Amino acid sequence: MSVPAFADIAKSANDLLNKDFYHLSAGTLEVKSNTPNNVAFKVTGKNSHEGATTGAMEGKYTDKSLGTSPKKRPKLKSNRSGRSHLYRPPRLTLSRIGGPSSRWPPSTVIDLQPGLATVLMFYRRTGLTLTQTWNTANALESKVELADSLAKGLKAEGIFSFLPASQARGAKFNLHFKQSNFHGRAFFDLLKGPTANIDAVVGHEGFLAGASAGYDVNKAAVTGYSAAVGYQAPTYTAAVAATDNLSVFAASYYHKVNTQVEAGAKATWNSKSGNAVGLEVASKYRLDPVSFVKGKINDRGVAAVAYNVLLREGVTLGIGASFDTQKLDQATHKVGASFTFES
Repeated sequence: MSVPAFADIAKSANDLLNKDFYHLSAGTLEVKSNTPNNVAFKVTGKNSHEGATTGAMEGKYTDKSLGTSPKKRPKLKSNRSGRSHLYRPPRLTLSRIGGPSSRWPPSTVIDLQPGLATVLMFYRRTGLTLTQTWNTANALESKVELADSLAKGLKAEGIFSFLPASQARGAKFNLHFKQSNFHGRAFFDLLKGPTANIDAVVGHEGFLAGASAGYDVNKAAVTGYSAAVGYQAPTYTAAVAATDNLSVFAASYYHKVNTQVEAGAKATWNSKSGNAVGLEVASKYRLDPVSFVKGKINDRGVAAVAYNVLLREGVTLGIGASFDTQKLDQATHKVGASFTFES
């Protein structure tokens, strides 16, 4: 299994406890669409229980292969010793324009042969992704991602935001570097501070260990630090994390019992607020290939249930509710629904 990012060491348990519970919003509508020219659109609208409505529109362009590569290898040519070898005439490299090296290096070359000069252009996928988001707060955000082009496993991101009403601007630069036993990230806020947040995780045979730290350049001080350890196997994961300057401790466990049943739990203790430990358990049961139910309850007696079903290809319905079992006679319960359309 690949090494996760620091924030995802307990991802399996967190997803089971937090995702697909639709009572958090009174109503949610999400529409996804993909165009033939590699542009994906997503429109999301949410109506909160307080009556406020929010929405966002996102367009994402992913760069695909920019050209073609030779389909055949050069023919084998025998030398004087009788051994076959690839014939490679002298070549002069003009520029390297593509991504990482592969079977045919992405280059512009001139083959020098007697009486013949041929210019060859090899193109490879660049890993470039452009994302533009606009929401109901009139905030514009542009994100540029370049993956596996500068180096294998390295992804660079540039995020630029603008609020026309207040003329506020934002600029962030992020780096993600992932190898078989290492996953590191660096987040830089160029206009606020500037600040830097760095985290890294190392893994070996399922065991994980990671740490994160933040630094403010103007204050010349560390703004926060965290640490976590975990273990992941194909059917279960466990993690212990200490966040908020090692003052909040969380232990989580996730188990995929079989193809139909998943279970998980999480315990949290804040050393600054007392000795009380928060506990939350959840389970997911797949009814059939197109539907599942989820349920969870915490130490305060708040329970939540959810049902998700694929009505037809591209149309998903989710409904959910939460109940305060200690205040059943009060209007503290919540109900929500979600529709997702995808084409």
